[in-house]
Amino acid sequence: MRVLVTGGAGFIGSHVTEALVAAGHDTRVLDDLSAGFVDNVDPDVELVVADVSDAKAVAEAVTDREMVFHLAAHRAVSRSVEDPLATDRANTHGTLTVLKMAADAGVRRVVYSSSSSVYGGAAPLPTPEDAPVLPRSPYAVTKVAGENYCRVAADLYGLETVALRYFNVFGPRQRPGSPYSAVIPLFIDALNTGLAPTVHGDGHQSRSFVYVTDAVAANLAAATAPAEACRGQAYNIAGQRRVDLLELLGLLGRVLDVEYQPSHIEPRAGDVRHSEGDIRRAQDEIGWTPQVSLEEGLARTVEWFTAPVAGQS
Repeated sequence: MRVLVTGGAGFIGSHVTEALVAAGHDTRVLDDLSAGFVDNVDPDVELVVADVSDAKAVAEAVTDREMVFHLAAHRAVSRSVEDPLATDRANTHGTLTVLKMAADAGVRRVVYSSSSSVYGGAAPLPTPEDAPVLPRSPYAVTKVAGENYCRVAADLYGLETVALRYFNVFGPRQRPGSPYSAVIPLFIDALNTGLAPTVHGDGHQSRSFVYVTDAVAANLAAATAPAEACRGQAYNIAGQRRVDLLELLGLLGRVLDVEYQPSHIEPRAGDVRHSEGDIRRAQDEIGWTPQVSLEEGLARTVEWFTAPVAGQS
C-alpha cells in the first residue's frame, strides 16, 4: 500500500510511520518539523518538510498515495488558548487542505486524528461517541471542525474517512522539553531530576491514558476496516481504565523508586475535569481493543526515558 503520514516526524505519527514501514508499505511523511524531529523518521522514508496547510505541498505529497494518516496538528490545549489563530490554521485549514487534496488525487481513505477533548468533559462516563460534543478550548473546536469536514468529505467527495478520538496517548518519544508537553513526560522528567512534579489544580482530575502502540494499532485497524462499517465515523481510542493525576504520579514514583512532593499550581485553562472513553464501537466496528495496561505502558515509557539514548529516537 502507498501511504502518506502527515505529522509523521512527531510523537504518534513517527510510531505510525515505523509500523507501516515494518509492514512493508511504501511510506511518505509530510511534517513541518515544528514539533516533530528528523531523528524520528527512518532515513529511508521520503520526508517532505512542509506546512500541512500549504495546498501545493500537500497536493504533491498525496500524489500516487492510496491512504493518508492525518496526524499533523497543533496539539496542546493551553497553546490553543494562547494562540487560537495558529491552532485554527494548522488544525482546521490544514485538515481541509489534506481532505481536498486527497480527494483530488484519488486517495481512497483518510484516517484522521481527532481528540477526546471534543466532548468537553460534560458527557457521561465512560463517554460514547454519540454523546453531545461541547468543546471548551480552541483546540477542541478545531477537532470538531476537522471531524465535520471528514464527514462532509465522505458524503460529497467520495473519500472513505475515519476519525479517531484519542484519549491521552503516551509513550516513548513524547518529550518533556516544552511548556505544552503532556503530563506523563513532565512527571517522569521531574521525578528523574529530583524536582517537585507540577500538578495543575488538586490533582484529582482524571484521564484514560492509552499507550502509543495501541494508538498505532487503532490507526492500522481504521485503515483496513470495511468501508461499509466505518466510513464517515468517529471512534474513541482510550485506555483500559481511568486514573487521576495523583494516582498516576504514585505509579510513576513506584516505577522509578523515588520519593516526591508535588507542587500544586492553578488549573490550566480549557482543561476538562474527567475524561474516559467508551470503546465498544471501536471494538465492534474496526476490531480494535487496547492491549497494553497503564502499568506496563508506564514501565516501558520510563525505560525509554532512562535509557542512555532517551530522547534521541
